[in-house]
Amino acid sequence: MKIAILGAGNNAYGLAAFLADAGHAPVLWSPSGRNAVELAEGTALMATGAVEFEGPVGVAASCEEAVNSAELVMIAMPVNGHRAAIDAMVDHLKPGTPVIISSHSSFAALYLSRALRDAGKTLPIIAWGTTLLTARKKGDSAVVVNTVRQKVDMATVPFSAMDEGHALCTELFGDRFVRRDGLMAIALSNLNPQNHLGIALMNLTRMEKGETWGQGENITPAVGRFIEALDAERLAIAEKFGLHVKTVREHFSLSFHVPLASVSEMNQEMHAEGRGGFGPSTIESRYILEDVPFGLVATSALGRLVGVPATLHEAGTAIFSAAYGHDLAADNDLLPALDFASLDRKELERLCRDGYAG
Repeated sequence: MKIAILGAGNNAYGLAAFLADAGHAPVLWSPSGRNAVELAEGTALMATGAVEFEGPVGVAASCEEAVNSAELVMIAMPVNGHRAAIDAMVDHLKPGTPVIISSHSSFAALYLSRALRDAGKTLPIIAWGTTLLTARKKGDSAVVVNTVRQKVDMATVPFSAMDEGHALCTELFGDRFVRRDGLMAIALSNLNPQNHLGIALMNLTRMEKGETWGQGENITPAVGRFIEALDAERLAIAEKFGLHVKTVREHFSLSFHVPLASVSEMNQEMHAEGRGGFGPSTIESRYILEDVPFGLVATSALGRLVGVPATLHEAGTAIFSAAYGHDLAADNDLLPALDFASLDRKELERLCRDGYAG
């Protein structure tokens, strides 16, 4: 399959290596134009770690070139680029071409659904609750894949496309996809924002000073308890919506192949095995600049909608905004575009089920 990957960062490079290794033809497009330069000049992509691959992958000079004739389109970039990517690709999408959002946040699938309706197009949207893998680029032509997740939550918009979407994901990426009860469940299944809040807040000076520090080893018992308290807020909101979603303990166990234990204990186990990874070495990190406005803010909005205040999530947004001297919540360009604040619970649940064509 020709598969367009919109993005050229860690996630996109890892996906490209995974798909090329399986015999598919991934084509990367970098919205900024700053990445994938070496690959565009014919240098092979080299992947090591959980995915071993060396060979050429496609690089497109424009979104139109990437999407044209693609049998699947994947959005694999930070959420703060999703709106621009959707705006760039809608006119070039052929009706019926599936789109995977890896990973989904801030109801980007609804923004895409509305754009498709306005363009008179219909196609299945597949939303993943997290990324297929974790990876880190090394320059413009290499990537280290740290792990390929055992389980990935997924849903489709519209929900009636679930069988088709699940079958496609399984065919391409293996038997690892867990069907969730619609987009609302996926919206409450992305654990990165809460986890990264705990990690970044408790290690902010390490990030600001540019230190090299082990992430797993610094998820100490105190940090782990804070992440679990954040998780309790998310689970309470999901319960109010009548949804079952995985816990943060289940997430770490299934994603990183460690026995189920406390968040701190699992991360210490990963560190002992040399799989704890490294934390951000700059405060210009997606842990904050992406996950606060597009993750914490969205979860807090859902909590307010059902009368379950996400006190720690709200505090995290306020604390980081103060630390950065900038209103991070204002950086979210998806929720205002959807006029999210005007939606009531019934209408939001309907949109999550049917999309804007329903």
